[in-house]
Amino acid sequence: MAKDMTVLCDEGLINLRVGAIILKDGKFLMVGNERSDYLYSVGGRIKFGETAEEAVVREVYEEIGVRMEIDRLGFIHENYFYGDVPTNLGKLIYEISFFFYMKVPKDFELISNSFTEDESKEFLRWVDENDSITVYPTFFKTELRQPVETVKHFVTDER
Repeated sequence: MAKDMTVLCDEGLINLRVGAIILKDGKFLMVGNERSDYLYSVGGRIKFGETAEEAVVREVYEEIGVRMEIDRLGFIHENYFYGDVPTNLGKLIYEISFFFYMKVPKDFELISNSFTEDESKEFLRWVDENDSITVYPTFFKTELRQPVETVKHFVTDER
């Protein structure tokens, strides 16, 4: 099996990641786990040899059990942050993410049987802009109110 596109760099890591934008009834689908007090996008790291498009289709299927088609690329996000799971705790991470709008089937139902890398059970949750829980990427709450057809680039730096 191909390895995730995570590379050691100095004392930190570089990640290449994809995220799915799944919209329905004015809400967007996010993932949480029993270890965290925040939500994150459906998605994960690109595996070596995959394109970003192949990776997002694979990740959506792995996390929600539905094969969805890509509608279009929506955002590119450069993000500096410190790791919070045992394998990268406290390490500086530079992550480049590609977020794709997905074509959501009308009969889409929520089912999640996925686990994080530290084996915490994950769950899916619909969120809207007024939900008080923290979501990553944070720009989802404002940008997904009225999606535009252009690709937007964001940089977040939590160093």
